Amino acid sequence: MKISYNWLKTFLDLNETPEHLAQVLTQAGLEVESVEKIYLYQGKKLNNALEGLVIGEVLTCEKHPNADKLSKTTVSVGSETLPIVCGASNVAQGQKVVVATVGTTLYPTTGEPFTIKKAKIRGEESIGMICAEDEIGIGESHEGIIVLQTDLPNGTPATEFFNIETDYIFEIGLTPNRIDAASHLGVARDLKVLLQKELCQPSNAQFVEGLGKAIQVIVEDTQACPRYAGILIEGVSVQPSPDWLKNRLKAIGLNPINNVVDITNYVLHHLGQPLHAFDADCIAGGKIIVKKLAENTPFVTLDGIERKLSAQDLMICDTEKPLALAGVFGGLHSGVTENTTKIFLESAYFHPDTIRKTAQRHSLKTDASFRFERGTDPNMPVYALKFASILISEVAGGKVASEIIDIYPQPITHFNFEVSYKNLDRLIGKSLDRTLIKNILKGLEIKITNETAQGFSVSVPPYRVDVRKEADIVEEILRIYGFNNIEFSENLSASFIASFPKTDKHKLQQKITEILTANAFNEIITNSLTKPEYAQILKNIDKSQNVVILNKLSEELEVLRQSLIFSGLEAISYNLNRKQRDIKIFEFGKIYRKKGSQGSVSEKYEEQTQLALWVTGNWNAEGWQHSPAPKTTFHHLYNIVDKILQSLKVSDVRKQEADERVFAYGLALQKNDKIFAQIGELQPYILKTADLKGSVFYAELDWDWLIAQYNDEFTYQEIPKFPEVRRDLSLVLDKSVSYQEVEQKAFALEKKLLKAVNIFSVYEGEQIGEGKKSYAVSFILQDETQTLTESQIDKTMQKLMEGFRKDLGAVIRD
Repeated sequence: MKISYNWLKTFLDLNETPEHLAQVLTQAGLEVESVEKIYLYQGKKLNNALEGLVIGEVLTCEKHPNADKLSKTTVSVGSETLPIVCGASNVAQGQKVVVATVGTTLYPTTGEPFTIKKAKIRGEESIGMICAEDEIGIGESHEGIIVLQTDLPNGTPATEFFNIETDYIFEIGLTPNRIDAASHLGVARDLKVLLQKELCQPSNAQFVEGLGKAIQVIVEDTQACPRYAGILIEGVSVQPSPDWLKNRLKAIGLNPINNVVDITNYVLHHLGQPLHAFDADCIAGGKIIVKKLAENTPFVTLDGIERKLSAQDLMICDTEKPLALAGVFGGLHSGVTENTTKIFLESAYFHPDTIRKTAQRHSLKTDASFRFERGTDPNMPVYALKFASILISEVAGGKVASEIIDIYPQPITHFNFEVSYKNLDRLIGKSLDRTLIKNILKGLEIKITNETAQGFSVSVPPYRVDVRKEADIVEEILRIYGFNNIEFSENLSASFIASFPKTDKHKLQQKITEILTANAFNEIITNSLTKPEYAQILKNIDKSQNVVILNKLSEELEVLRQSLIFSGLEAISYNLNRKQRDIKIFEFGKIYRKKGSQGSVSEKYEEQTQLALWVTGNWNAEGWQHSPAPKTTFHHLYNIVDKILQSLKVSDVRKQEADERVFAYGLALQKNDKIFAQIGELQPYILKTADLKGSVFYAELDWDWLIAQYNDEFTYQEIPKFPEVRRDLSLVLDKSVSYQEVEQKAFALEKKLLKAVNIFSVYEGEQIGEGKKSYAVSFILQDETQTLTESQIDKTMQKLMEGFRKDLGAVIRD
C-alpha cells in the first residue's frame, strides 16, 4: 500500500522527516518497507526535480556559419552568458528559455539519460543546451524549444517556474487485520496518537443537499448489504482532472482517468471508503435494486469480459439489467463517459464475506474489493458521499440534485467487552500507568466505560475489525507505547509450553529428494498397476499375494505391484532406447499385497511405501577430469544410501548379504532384527524382463519404517581434548571372510579405545595364494581422558591381531 507524505499533511501538521515517520509507523505495526522520493508535474512523475536547469534569455541568435539547420546563440543565465548552438527552428532573440548547464543530467521522456558537456558543433563552441519539453521529461513534444512567458530573472532554477512538487511515498506492508489503515486517514489516525497531534478531517460544511428525489433504491438483501447510500449529481462536465488531483493519484501509482472517476479514487485512498459513479441516464426505470440474480446470468464487466454470475453474487441492478458486481467491479455500459452529465454516486457498506467470495469466484481483485472483503467503516458511507459531492462540484461543475438516500435498517453498533487491569499487566509484562492506558485508548477512538479499580469496559468503533478481545487491547496499547519500552525481566518464563510436532513425512521426503537430486538423480513417478507375470518372474514374491483389479483396464495392467523393481527397469529401458545411457533415477512409491485368509470374504490388503533407486551406465559424464568416464559400481550406490541414512540419523546398522534371489551380489542392512534396506546388482534374469543387458544397480529402502524411526532429537558431547591415533593392518583372509566380520570382531575385541574402522584397499592375486584376499584396514584409537601412550597403542593392536588370527584365520602381513 502506498501512502503520500504530502497527502498525510492534509490531516496532520507534520514537521517530522519522512524517515522519522517511517520508523514511527514501523514500530507501531504499519511496517514501512521503503520510502521513495518522487517529483510530480501536471500529473506526471519525473525522474528528477529538474536539477541543473535554469531560466535563460536568448540575447543573440544568428545562423550557424557551417550548418543551415543550426543556430548560433548567446544565452544569459544570470551570472554569465553562454554560447549555445541550437537545432530548434523556433529559437529567436529575446525569448525566455530553459537551459541545461554543463554537468546537468537530463532524463528525457523517451530514451536513456544523458549529461550535458562542453562541445564544438560544426566548429562552433557550445556550452549548454536550450531544451524542448520531451528532453527534460515534462512532455512529449519535440517540435521546438520551450518558450517561457515569465518575469523571473535569468538564472532562476527552472523548478520554480514549473512548480515541481516533491513528495515522499511510503510503501507499507499492510497486514490483513489492519484494514482500518488502508487509507491516508487510517494512517493519520495512528500518527495522531503516536506523535500526539491533532487530526484535521475534511469538513463537509459546504455540502448542500438537493431538494429533489434521487433515483429510487431497493435493497433486497440487507444481510449482504447492511447499508446503501446514494445521491444524484447533475450538470457534470467530464474532463481531465486538475493538476493537484492528478498529482495525488500519480504519487500513489494510479493513472488519472477523468475528473469524476478520479474523485472516487481519491476519496477511496483519502478516507478508505470505496465509491462508484453510475451514469444516471443509463439506469433504466430510474431505480437501483441491490439483489442476487439467477445462476449463470451473463454480465459484461468494465474490462469487456463476459462473466457467468453465481446465485450468491450480490449485484447492483436497474429494472432491466445488472449494472455492477457489488463492491467489486462495475459493468461495461453503466460507467461514466465523456458524454455523461448526470451521475448517481453510490457509497455503501457490503458484508465482507459476500464480497470476498465474489472476488475469489471471478478472480477479480480491485482496490474496492480489497477493502470491502476485509471490512470497511459502516459509519463512513454518508460522510464520504458528502465529501465526494463537494469535490465533484469543484472539479466537474456538478450540482447536488437530490437528498441523500441512506438505507440502513439495522445499524452496526460498537463492539463492547470487558478488560481487566490484572490481565493487561500480565500480558504487557509490566504495570503501566492507568492514565497512560486510558489516553492511548482515547487517542485510538476506543471509548472506556464502567471503569473500576479492577478494570473497565471498552466500546470499539466498528471500523476497528481487528480489536475484538482483551488481548487485542493489549496489542493496541503496546504498539503505541512501544514494544521496545518493555524492559526484560531478570528471569524469563512462559505460561505455555508448545507441544513438539510429529515428524512431517512430507518435509522428510523433500529433504531426501534434495539429497538425491543434488547427486544427479532424477525422480520418477510410475503406475502402481503392473503385469501379473512380474510376480511369477521375481523369485522372492508370492504371486498368491497379488492384489487383482476387478475392473481392470487391460491384461497388461491387471494387478497392483508387489515390487518397484520393474517400474524402474521399464523407465531405464525406455531411456536407453532413446540413447540416454547414463541413468540415475529414484521413486517414492507404494507396493501392495494381500494378507489374511486367501479367497475369503475377510480377505484384507496391506500397502507399504518404499524408496527405490536405480543406477546404470557411467557414474559421471566423461570430461577432462575423468576420461574415460568411471563405470557405476556397487560402492557408488551404497555411498548414496549411506548419505540417506546419515540424514535420517540411522546408525548402528548391521550388514549381511543381500537376497541372492534378487541380487547377483550386494548387502542387506539390518537394525533391531529388521532388514530395512537392500543394495546390489540385479540378477540377469530380472533384467531380461525389460530387455536389458549389462549391470543395473538397485537399492530398496522401507520408507515407512525409516519415517517411524526418525526423530529430531540431537545428542551433544564435548569435543575430545586429546588427539586420535591411526594404525594400519594388512590382513590376508579366506575369500569367504567378509569385511563386516572384520569390523564386528574389531569392536568386540576393543570397546573403549577403538573409535572407527575403515577398509582402504582390497587385493586378490597370485602373490597371496588362491582362495585368499588381502584387506588393508585402518583403525582409529582415542582416549577422551588422556593422551595415548605407545604402550597402550601397541597393547591394543596386539589384542586386535591376536583376535583376527584366532577367530578369522588371518595372516598379518608386514
